Amino acid sequence: MPELPEVETTRRGLERVLVGRRIVAVHVRERRLRWPLPPGFEAQLTGRRITSVGRRAKYLLIGTDAGTLLVHLGMSGNLRVLAREQVALTHDHVDIVLDSGRCVRFNDPRRFGTMQFVRGDPGRHPLLRNLGPEPLAAGFDAAHLWRCTRGRRVAVKQLIMNAGIVAGVGNIYANEALFRAGVNPRRAAGRLTRAAVARLATAIKRVLASAIRAGGTTLRDYRRTDGTPGYFRQKLFVYERDGEPCRVCGTPIRHAVRGQRSTYWCPSCQT
Repeated sequence: MPELPEVETTRRGLERVLVGRRIVAVHVRERRLRWPLPPGFEAQLTGRRITSVGRRAKYLLIGTDAGTLLVHLGMSGNLRVLAREQVALTHDHVDIVLDSGRCVRFNDPRRFGTMQFVRGDPGRHPLLRNLGPEPLAAGFDAAHLWRCTRGRRVAVKQLIMNAGIVAGVGNIYANEALFRAGVNPRRAAGRLTRAAVARLATAIKRVLASAIRAGGTTLRDYRRTDGTPGYFRQKLFVYERDGEPCRVCGTPIRHAVRGQRSTYWCPSCQT
């Protein structure tokens, strides 16, 4: 599933080619996304000028002079910038055609992604209004995470993946941040020391920033807007390395499924 670094990488790629452009046509080949595209979806966007490309957690916010296109890439989606005449592939569901002669094409094999046109403040939309602070923003720090862990018996990995506590920390980067902080993902959040919480808050910021610089992580489906993969996979310490030696101490990496998510950790480095 594309996570925050992949979505931020996509945002930056789109911003360079979308801002200031007018949408001249919208072509929908498949309406059955996570929530079906309504009959008037094309008309809502056609003729609008794009004013901004933002991100909130794992959602892209494409601002226009009439409202905001909210996009989630789901489990397998990507947005590519192409020449409008390029032949569509099997899972290319939506084209947003620009006055530059290029188009933004939404590809989503599993169709768990969504596109919704929102009028007014997108932050008030039900998908966004209850999100916690952005992990790379000033609102997320050791003090915030410390407050959120107190009295909590839930495993710390589940806690930092709770979007109401911090927005956008997905499974890959939760595993990696916990390794870098030296924190066992199965520990109860409320039992962490203040020092461990501070290390974890710093590690979350650093691993996300590093992944963004690498263009995200391509495991299976994710591609950047130019079609190239993200290269952070080469820097993963624990994720999908079950049984392989820890890059720090050589101990075999362990794996377990908790909360329907794969958890990876080094039993020596993470206590």
